[in-house]
Amino acid sequence: MSAPVVPREREALLAWFTASTRELLDALREAGPDRGCWTWWGPSQSPQTTGAIARHQLQQVAVHTYDAQVAVGDPQPLPVAVALDGVDEFLTTCVATTFPWPHEPAVVDYHATEGRSWWIRFSTDGASTARLPVPVATEDPAATRACARGTAHDLVMFCYGRIAMDALRLDGDRRVFEQLIAWEPGT
Repeated sequence: MSAPVVPREREALLAWFTASTRELLDALREAGPDRGCWTWWGPSQSPQTTGAIARHQLQQVAVHTYDAQVAVGDPQPLPVAVALDGVDEFLTTCVATTFPWPHEPAVVDYHATEGRSWWIRFSTDGASTARLPVPVATEDPAATRACARGTAHDLVMFCYGRIAMDALRLDGDRRVFEQLIAWEPGT
């Protein structure tokens, strides 16, 4: 099977993108959100279902829309609900894993100014994410501690590498963030 030919002219490209999106949405609706399927992410806290695929695709579109806005010089923050879900989706899909953390145990907190928080615990067992209703302190004295605070938009853009960590308010050991950015689970 050969790859589809992607048009280059603006109107044809928009029509092709619209038709492709409609095809994906139709397939996801027909399958229903709980149907198991292949996913491109490895072991994580995110289920391997069509609903998780739809969620991830929404985040991909949101981030790439932001990229396009940056390219034309008019970046707009993501809607708060999309950004909050983007942080959650990234942490549970792309960070949480059973692959061992190759560094000292660590706990990273992400706190969105809109009121949602997450913990990520890194150890030889991998990384696990927990959603928290309010910021709380860890009771694990052996873990290196780091914390990032910002708007949900800034947190999700940091997660996707669109903004530098210095754009966030960081507390604790910055080295943990550097290790996290460089970490490639499974390699």
